[in-house]
Amino acid sequence: MPHPKIIVLGSVNTDLVVSSARLPGAGETVIGNSFYRASGGKGANQAVAAARTSGLPVGFIAAVGNDDFGRSAIRQLRSENIATQHMRMVDDYATGVALIMVDERGENQISVASGANAALSPEDVDRIDDEFFSEASIFVASLESPIETVIAGLKRARSAGLTTILNPAPASENACDREVLQLVDVLTPNESEATFLSGWDEMKDLEDACIWCEQLQQRGSRRIIITRGERGCILKDDTSDVCLTPAFMVDAVDATGAGDCFNGALATGLAEGRTLLNAARYAMAAAALSVTRRGAIPSLPTRNEVEAFLGSDPERSQLTL
Repeated sequence: MPHPKIIVLGSVNTDLVVSSARLPGAGETVIGNSFYRASGGKGANQAVAAARTSGLPVGFIAAVGNDDFGRSAIRQLRSENIATQHMRMVDDYATGVALIMVDERGENQISVASGANAALSPEDVDRIDDEFFSEASIFVASLESPIETVIAGLKRARSAGLTTILNPAPASENACDREVLQLVDVLTPNESEATFLSGWDEMKDLEDACIWCEQLQQRGSRRIIITRGERGCILKDDTSDVCLTPAFMVDAVDATGAGDCFNGALATGLAEGRTLLNAARYAMAAAALSVTRRGAIPSLPTRNEVEAFLGSDPERSQLTL
């Protein structure tokens, strides 16, 4: 297997998914329509999304339990062109589990038991050979792994000259610490995460988003993308004003993993030398395809599917130029 150009540090979960007509309220039981199990976790989702949209191997730094879920996850990831030599199997933790509820509109609620993901340590990152990083160009991390491990990964990646992407999900207050943001080239919160991280009650309009993005840039992160689902995304880099990009209109059935799909495909676009705007539009097309299918990893599109989707409509294809 050739050396990966994209490295992902993140979580591995087994997704246990129930679909129903609507999501339950507090204390309410809703009878579901179906149940299925699939591999997931933000890290695994992002790694597979990058591998499928690039058609190339992707390096993965993660931890799973020494159990059936963990062994199954490693087998599946290897089948997806993921380099798993830096995935650690730990004896004292179960593999992470995500309990997911999805309604008929594709909206979801997710609760995660981190399990072995919490055991991924800075030492696991430090012991990786230099060549693994030096041969890559993009590093992606999210916050289902311990923050000190994420920082260790960002430091290794930055010292090796990689472009770093941090998806601050689930949202954590220390994600916006100067120590973290100075190691981040591209920060990719969704709208609710951006609101939480800003410390505001709400982010009312584009002017609010612009103010917050500028605050983040002052702390270190040069480029910010706020994903907004069917309303597209907001981009801010260090050389231009805020840019709004529209979403691709599709019939959504399940939004599980859509943000992870976006981040994996964004890594592909940046690894190929696209501008931030063009990489984001490519990622939005991939995410749009993903929400038309159920599940996290099962929904992630291939490179050929994304290119066919963009090429099926002249207006879509223009967005990638």
